[in-house]
Amino acid sequence: MYGARWSRTDLLKELQTRPMAKKTGNLAAMKQRAAKSAAAVATSGGPPSSTSEDTPKKPFNPIQFAQEVRAEGRKITWTSRKETWITSVMVFIMVVIAALFFFGVDTFLSFVVGQLLKFSTAG
Repeated sequence: MYGARWSRTDLLKELQTRPMAKKTGNLAAMKQRAAKSAAAVATSGGPPSSTSEDTPKKPFNPIQFAQEVRAEGRKITWTSRKETWITSVMVFIMVVIAALFFFGVDTFLSFVVGQLLKFSTAG
């Protein structure tokens, strides 16, 4: 149903079956976690830092980095040559249309301003 108009019953059904983002669980435990994070913020003077001072930073491994980049590159869905060509042609057409539009507006405004200046100096 993606892209189509949803009926009211379809929307209600979707909202009823969709899992909520709210955590369910023990209310006392949730309050305890909130109090603990509030205390951590109050003692440190700001939000807790993401890096801890006791854990050393992992050294940078360029080989592992290159392997991860290649793995992520394989996950990308690349467009076909035909899709790229069609998109490029459409962009070119839109650029030409925009250029013609702005040329027309500029010509019209320069004509109007020229006529106003002629009118103001003639009198």
